[in-house]
Amino acid sequence: MEVITPQEFKKKINGVFILDVREKDEYDQEHIENAIHIPLGEVIRDNGANIPRNQEIVVYCRSGFRSGIAAQFLESRGYSNIKNLEGGFSMWSLL
Repeated sequence: MEVITPQEFKKKINGVFILDVREKDEYDQEHIENAIHIPLGEVIRDNGANIPRNQEIVVYCRSGFRSGIAAQFLESRGYSNIKNLEGGFSMWSLL
């Protein structure tokens, strides 16, 4: 699983599928603009059904732990262009 720093992500933010795997209340409170919200449990339950395979994906949560699980899960299902946002939303919000 690849990791992308918040600084690297900021440079390419418009060209990627942004996946927020936090819970609804976390997403509703604040999220990265244009992020698609699919909680981790739903990603696993649906085998990533609503996530495109033909696009670079940056996945994030609060700290990077849940998004790491999601990224590894999707890679195990054949997704190949996935990056986990280092430090999650906590680090992103410091930019």
